[in-house]
Amino acid sequence: MGLWTLLEGLLLLANALAILNEDRFLTPRGWSFQEFPGGKVKSLKGQVLGLINATQYLRVPLIILNVISIVVKLVSG
Repeated sequence: MGLWTLLEGLLLLANALAILNEDRFLTPRGWSFQEFPGGKVKSLKGQVLGLINATQYLRVPLIILNVISIVVKLVSG
């Protein structure tokens, strides 16, 4: 497993976190962003929700990274 494979795996994980819908997936399971209104997230659950929230705001850079990854895969085979 090379560095490129690891980076692709992280990109796929970021894509998976970016498409999670709060109303359909997170809230029924008790993982709502509204549980931490003050921004004080010291628990693991709060930090994971913060990571999910951050990846949802970074959708445009994720699109660009996906395009770069696809182009590299097409060129390198």
